[in-house]
Amino acid sequence: MKGTFFGIGVGPGDPELLTVKAIRAMEKADVLIAPKTEKKDGSVALSIARPYLKKDIEIVYQVFPMVANFAESTKAWEENKTEILALLEAGKNVAFLTLGDPMFYSTYIYVYRLLEHEAVTIETIPGIPAFCAIGSKLGYPIVEGNDILSIIPATASPEKIAKILPVTDNAVLMKVYKNFPEIADMLSESGLAKDAVMVSRCGLPDEERIDDIEAQKDKKVNYLSTILTRRNA
Repeated sequence: MKGTFFGIGVGPGDPELLTVKAIRAMEKADVLIAPKTEKKDGSVALSIARPYLKKDIEIVYQVFPMVANFAESTKAWEENKTEILALLEAGKNVAFLTLGDPMFYSTYIYVYRLLEHEAVTIETIPGIPAFCAIGSKLGYPIVEGNDILSIIPATASPEKIAKILPVTDNAVLMKVYKNFPEIADMLSESGLAKDAVMVSRCGLPDEERIDDIEAQKDKKVNYLSTILTRRNA
């Protein structure tokens, strides 16, 4: 009998934000796939989930190349797929951990697409996105009434971001990193810098908050940084 493949969102950082369903799925897992990039050791998602893992669970690290074009990394991804399928064929339940929510800017989406047409059972378990956790922790309403919210990856082209910011009521900018100074300037130009707040590594021990975006735009920020901003506070 084949095992089940679980895609589990572990939330932004605080282990207490995992759902009961996520914890129960991890309790069923025989093998845990911990994704990591080529340049970083370890897995943030794994560190969040570790308090709930079985002591004897098998942990398999898989490298998922970070490239602009998914097709460019076909070989590496296909090798990961083959390894996962072999584990499932052996009757093992396999859990794939991902930060935030599995269907929201996640590596899991591509893994899911590789497996969805195979003869395997897949269960995807949602998790809390970072911006929701930030809003709740800071008492910062993300949207209310008839507000229109735009969720923007800061990795998008400056031209595209510059078109969205002037016409949206509120915005969430995710994946803010090396382009923080440019993002800060665009928020200023769009009248969205005044009430903006940025939180890096929300829920993790080294969480950091920046309130004055304009004054600190030259500060180096972590790759897990999210900005919340609203036009009419």
